Amino acid sequence: MSFEGSYLGANDRISEQAIMECKICWTPYEPAEGDDTRQVEPGTPFSALPEDWSCPNCSAPKEQFMVLEDPGAPDILEASRIRAATDRLAADFREVYNAKMRDVPIVNKALQVEAVAFRKHGDCLLGVLVSQWFMNLVLLPDAGQDWSGLRAGEKEVISFPSGEYEFIHNTRELTGGYKACSLFSPMHEFTRQKDATDVARAVMVALFEEEHRAETDRSAEIRAAREDELAAVDAAEAEEAPVDPAPTRRAVLTGGLSQDAAEMRDAG
Repeated sequence: MSFEGSYLGANDRISEQAIMECKICWTPYEPAEGDDTRQVEPGTPFSALPEDWSCPNCSAPKEQFMVLEDPGAPDILEASRIRAATDRLAADFREVYNAKMRDVPIVNKALQVEAVAFRKHGDCLLGVLVSQWFMNLVLLPDAGQDWSGLRAGEKEVISFPSGEYEFIHNTRELTGGYKACSLFSPMHEFTRQKDATDVARAVMVALFEEEHRAETDRSAEIRAAREDELAAVDAAEAEEAPVDPAPTRRAVLTGGLSQDAAEMRDAG
């Protein structure tokens, strides 16, 4: 569906707040008011109107409407800008999958590469990248930031309200420089793409919840103490030592789903 005069006919470039105007008789359609002549409820965006809806004054079709005002346009432009960056990221990892990972046993072929819940965070873009073999938190440079000098494999600890997380630097052909924090790898516990993306969205919420900080800080203390204990015994005893039950920060962040996730590594 396209509209003449509506951002060159690109319906996805008008927001749900867009006020449209008939080019024939200048009758406006305001989403807040709807259209009682066609039983269209107030709050209905222009893009959600029935296909056969027409101007209530002159019966002109929807294609004859143009944008009068769009208070949500900045949000649309921001979303489009972010989508352009995440499309490059996803394209890079689709290429990795097709070229290198397709036949590797650790991949979960029920899944696909998808950038989830990316948003502006300071001078970066932050979100989750889901793939057939990993799920990572990813930081991308925002406009005006140059991360071309990042050295692959270098580590950086970054703080969020829920705790501190280790990110690994890397670069890709289309994406350029980026930073990734492993959440899951491999991905066999997910049976559907929706399950993985639901967890990714939950991660983006939990990451900014301060109540998780005490849990993750305590987890780090327990793990550090346990590592000291293991270092104090000989190799034979170490092999027989019980598995550390303390959750990692990622386990806390993902509600315990990543208890068995691989240790932090450059999975992407």
